Amino acid sequence: MNIAIVIAEFNEKVTSRMHSVAIEKATELKLNIKYTCKVPGIFDMPLMIDKLLQKKDVDGIVTLGAVIKGQTKHDEVIANSTARNIAKLSIKYQKPVTLGISGPGMSERQAYARIRPVAENAVNAVQKIYSEIKRIE
Repeated sequence: MNIAIVIAEFNEKVTSRMHSVAIEKATELKLNIKYTCKVPGIFDMPLMIDKLLQKKDVDGIVTLGAVIKGQTKHDEVIANSTARNIAKLSIKYQKPVTLGISGPGMSERQAYARIRPVAENAVNAVQKIYSEIKRIE
C-alpha cells in the first residue's frame, strides 16, 4: 500500500514527533510512504490532500496535526472545518484519509500526551480502511 503523509507545521514540536511515530508505524505495517508534505496548519491540508488523492500511486493519506486551545474558540472552528473537508475528499476520491489531528480543546500538555496514540491510530486506520475497501470491491 502506498500512502502519503500530510503534516501541519503549526505546533511543530508536537507534529514533528507525530511524524516520527507515523513513520515508525508505517514501517512496522510495511506501508510505502510515497509522499510527505508539510503545510502551514491543519486548515491548509485539504488542498494538499486533494492534489495527492489525484495521484494514481497514492492509496491513502495520513494527516498529522495538533490543535491546541487558545483564548477563543478559533481552535474549534479550524478543527471542525478541516475534519469536514477531509471527510468530503475521502468520499470524493474513494480513498481513505485518516484524521491524525489531536484537539480541539486540549492543552499543550495534553497534545504531548496524545502524540503516539493519535499518530499510530491514524496509520493503523489508513491500512485497515484500505484493506476493507479492497475486500468488498
